[in-house]
Formats: sequence, structure tokens, C-alpha cells
Amino acid sequence: MISLTNTSLRYQGDAVFADVNLEILAGEFVLLMGATGSGKSSLLRVMNGLTPHLTGGELTGDVHVNDRSIRNLRPRDLAASIGYIGQDPLAGFVSDRVEDELAFTMESLGLSPEVMRKRVEETLDLLGLNALRARSMATLSAGEQQRVAIGAALTAHPKILLLDEPTSALDPTAADEVLALLQRLVHDVGMTIIIAEHRLERVVQYVDRIIHVHGDGRVTISDPITALQESQFVPPLIELARLESWDPLPLTIRDARRLAETLRERLATASPPAKRHNTFLPAEKFALCDSITVTYGKRVALQDISLSFSRGTISAVMGRNGAGKSTLLATFVGLKSPDRGALTLGGHKPSELSSHSLSRLVGFVPQEPGDLLFSESVTAECAANDKDRGLIAGTTSNLLNIITPEIDHRLHPRDLSEGQRLALALAVVAAAEPPLLLLDEPTRGLDYQAKARLGNILRKLANEGHAIVLATHDVELVAEIADRVMVLAEGELVADGHTDEVLTASPAFAPQIQKILAPSRFMTVRDVAHAEHPLA
Repeated sequence: MISLTNTSLRYQGDAVFADVNLEILAGEFVLLMGATGSGKSSLLRVMNGLTPHLTGGELTGDVHVNDRSIRNLRPRDLAASIGYIGQDPLAGFVSDRVEDELAFTMESLGLSPEVMRKRVEETLDLLGLNALRARSMATLSAGEQQRVAIGAALTAHPKILLLDEPTSALDPTAADEVLALLQRLVHDVGMTIIIAEHRLERVVQYVDRIIHVHGDGRVTISDPITALQESQFVPPLIELARLESWDPLPLTIRDARRLAETLRERLATASPPAKRHNTFLPAEKFALCDSITVTYGKRVALQDISLSFSRGTISAVMGRNGAGKSTLLATFVGLKSPDRGALTLGGHKPSELSSHSLSRLVGFVPQEPGDLLFSESVTAECAANDKDRGLIAGTTSNLLNIITPEIDHRLHPRDLSEGQRLALALAVVAAAEPPLLLLDEPTRGLDYQAKARLGNILRKLANEGHAIVLATHDVELVAEIADRVMVLAEGELVADGHTDEVLTASPAFAPQIQKILAPSRFMTVRDVAHAEHPLA
């Protein structure tokens, strides 16, 4: 179906990958894994002809799709054979209504109106989108956008579907729905699917094989267990299996629970993990909102929300896509004003502060990190931030190197991977160490090691007295570093408590380790290791 023969990709002489030889068979579900910036997106774009035709670079070797070399084909020549969905589906939409977006690809291919109408209806039924057919694209949740993007690709009846980080911005339930859909396309329709994904805990149980982009030019392909045995990038389930020497490695929660029977018995008598708690006094609450309501036209985004964030703590705001998480963060940073209620930062109302004064109190990393980046290179971006914020030269670049040490500072920010852009934006905001740091989906596009480094930085800032607030779907990160979890639903606060209390009470938000070890409240591999070896 797809084969690469001695294929190499270089930019300005530097190899992204070299001498790649692999073959993907018809009807396979394949996972593409590797470190942030290792070249996963580039490999996907080579497979559908976008690279080097649209992105540049020097491509050598050969790439075949359906026994046809694509080296000299234009991307449009492959549109009927290969569907491609990038990291940001919304950026790829060209129509305002769902139904029109589904038809656009077929219009580009010159299909007849009769065929187009039939395929639109088939796709609406296949993906459960009929209720959304007249909706504006801008009103869809992230999960709905992802399904529409998949539908728009499917109307061309491609035999191959390539997806780049399709679940990175989705809540756990929406991610499960998208992955179940992809699995159905493989099993019921016979489609070949290749998915690049960092959150391996969501995907590995579904795939037939894993392509590992190592980041040093090597690309290998193997069965899931072999790939995970050889990788340093593994989900918590595999970490626990390694700790307990389980063989073979389990790929599902169900298999792990069967292997964990004796472990659960041992942990039943072990000291439970200590609850994280705020070491600062309640009087040191820095950010407060009192009965705030926020609307967008007739739609209520936040309804009568009262909460506070204290210095020295990490708080996670969770909930389904569209629950109001991003709106809450935007309100604290002054991008959206409450229709009712009061909000203060360090005793000041954000609406009454100048932008300069506000930036000294709060830093905000949005979901689209490129909105904060304006310079021609990473080096220039870091230097400009040091100068603008009055920091010692090198402060921002040093922080960036801690988060993602492999980043090339010569590159333009738009040439970075999604995860690398996020790391750069985070370094730009966090370098000034504002008392309140807000991060909207901060692990999107980050591998496990980069997430661990990010967690260490945030924990360090919290220990130094900063208030950290994350709006995130990443339950594994929350289990590792958060002191407190708040859950929003339809703009209302429905849960607020210690991390272990909130996460273990919800099947949707429970981390992998807790699902394996339930009914105990152990949530991380670190918790288990400490319980079994407290002096280690």
C-alpha cells in the first residue's frame, strides 16, 4: 500500500531521517511515535506528497503508493488516494457549514452533484454527524471538528488516511470516540490508517504496528510490544509493567489488571500516597472570582463561578471540550470580561490595569502558541523576550533548553513542530516568572520526557510561591503534578477538590495506574514505587 525505499529527507543539509525502508500493508492501523520534533509530521507529509512539494527540503530515495511512485506527482494528484488531517483541523477548513465542508473535497475533484450528495449523506451517517450538518464550523467543539475533518477526507473515498496528533486537543471521552471511529474504518471499511500521536496510552491497544522515528535519522517499524520494549517513550501502563517485570508487556488496562492482582494485594496494606496540599496560608490567595458569568452573545460560557487560586499550588481545570476551560483562563488574563460578578488578581481588577501592569501579575500560554511568537528565529524570539521583560540575557533560551534541549534555535518559529512552538511560547511567558501562570493545553504535541521536564519546571515555580493553573485534558500530567482539580461542565463548576479525590471518582478522568489498581487511590508509577520501596 505504502512503501519507502532508501528514503531520506534533509533541510539545508541536516537529515530529518535517512535511508528509511518500510512497507505498510493494506488495511493496517499504524502508529507513528517519536520525540517532539523528531520528524513524525515530516514523514506523514512525505507519504502524501506535501513534502517536498509544498514544504521544501531535499527528498531522495523513492516513495510508492499503490505501486505508483509519487516522487513526481503533485499533492492534488494524490487527493483521491490519501486523506490527510493536520494537527489543527480548524485551520484546514474552507467552508462555514459542516455540510459544505464535507462536499468541498469532492468539488475540487470534479465529482458530479449526484455523487456528491450521496457521499455526503453516507459520511454523515457513518460518523454520526447528521445533527451537525447545518452547524457553523466555528460553533463546533474540538471533538466535533476532528470528526468533521475526518469526514471531509473520507468523502473522496481514499484508501489511506493520515492523521497528525488527532487526539491532542480532545477530552478523554471525545478522544475515545475518534479512536473508535478510526478502528471501525480499519475493520469495517478496510482502510489503511497511519496516526502520529504522543499520547500513546490512548492508542497502542488499537494498532497493528508502530513506526518509531528515533530523531537521529533512523526510522524502524515493528509490532507494538517490540517497539515499546525498545523505547524510552512509553505510557504509564508500560512503565508499571517494567517496574513489576511483567512479561509479556500488557497493552490494555484489562490485561494489566489481570497481571496486577498480587500487586493490588500488596498495596492494600501499604501506606497510601500522601495527599498533596497547599503549604501557603489561605490568606495568600492570589486570584479570586466571585459569582462570575461570561457569555458569548446568547451562549453562556461560564455560569456563576466562584473559586480562587493560591500561591504555591498547581490547579488543573478539566472538563469536556467546550465546557468553559479556555474562557475561564481568558477571563483571568483580561481577554474576556465577566458579564456579572467580580474578579481580582493580587487585589486588582484586571479590567482596570494597563497591559504592562497586567503582564507583571499574570502570564498566559494559549492553545495556539504561535499567537505569542513574532521574531524570525528562536534565537531572536528569546533575545527579544529578555529585552522586553528586563531579564538577564539568555534567561529565556536557557529555560527553553531545559524544556526541549533538542530544539534548533536557528529555525523560524513557524518551522518548529507543534510541541516545539508550545515549548517556546511557554519559555517566553514563564521566563518572567509571573505570580499567576495560566496554561491552556500545555502538553499538546509534547512527548513523555518533555512533559516530565515541563512538570518539574511547574512544580519548581509552585514551590517558589507561584500560582499555576492548567486547562488540560492530560489526566496523566494532572495525576503527576496537580494539587487540586476543578471540573467544568456546560460552564458550571461541578467538582473541586484534591487531585486524588476528583480523578479517582471519575471513570473518564482516572489515570491509567488508578484504573489498573482500583479501588486504591494510587495514581502514578511514582506512587507505586514509593509505596513498595519507600527508602529508594
